[in-house]
Amino acid sequence: MNCSIFVPSHITGFFEIRDNDNPIKKGSRGAGVVMDKGVITKTEISDGNGVQIKINGKIDVRNATITEKTIEIIKRDYNLDNKKIVITHDVDVPIGAGFGTSASFALGASLGISKILDLPLTFNKAAQIAHLAEVEMKSGLGDVIGALSGGLVLRLKEGAPGIGVTDKLLLNQSEDLYVISKCFGEINTGDIIEDPVHKERINSTGRDLLFKLTSDPKPENLMKLSRKFAEKTMLMSSEVLEAVVILEEETIGASMAMLGNTAFAISESPDTSIENAVVAKLNHSGLKFL
Repeated sequence: MNCSIFVPSHITGFFEIRDNDNPIKKGSRGAGVVMDKGVITKTEISDGNGVQIKINGKIDVRNATITEKTIEIIKRDYNLDNKKIVITHDVDVPIGAGFGTSASFALGASLGISKILDLPLTFNKAAQIAHLAEVEMKSGLGDVIGALSGGLVLRLKEGAPGIGVTDKLLLNQSEDLYVISKCFGEINTGDIIEDPVHKERINSTGRDLLFKLTSDPKPENLMKLSRKFAEKTMLMSSEVLEAVVILEEETIGASMAMLGNTAFAISESPDTSIENAVVAKLNHSGLKFL
């Protein structure tokens, strides 16, 4: 038995951390973009034992931990004994660089296993497992619910799918919008969101931005507020800033992907002078079973 799922990449532009003792209710408020590149996860389950996880065809112990955590959470409530689980993640965006790949891995695994084994879970309940894995691994707070929404996403209330609340900008462009990004490396999300100094700076800066975006719900404003957030939180590296300045001249607006050493922009054209950029159309539909 097998199942393949595409989970698009979600990039956060700005956010506010919202703590809660219940991890299902913990998360972030903010806004971001969903691009039509991401992760295809194929799950195969047969009689036997053990778990095998491959990322782009290879064993990748470090990046497989979120998938392992997802399976561990499922095992807390459901018996997976005498099941051999093989999961392959095919990724076409950088890993650990602000593209929400850990959320994509977790969603692909949780929904794939739930679907194949016909577990007594609704779509949102299965997706909540992915959110729990993200929170427990400190790898993300809002990418799961963001990726499910698609579009230019507003996370209005924190929490897992079914708990949190999202909306999206209503676009009137006749042509497709594009997301252009340039990655310069990784940032450990946990190092930022668990650090008291960073956390205070993030929350004091991000707290009012969502209201400002809902008051003027336009792509240009989303990117302007994201740029303001990146500057005030002092998270942008010099190389990301340099790319952002170039992209601002070519696009609707540009900023830093939260949280990654990555510049991103929304554009009416896929063209850019940035070398080796990742370019994709804006994804409007979210997760898709293949």
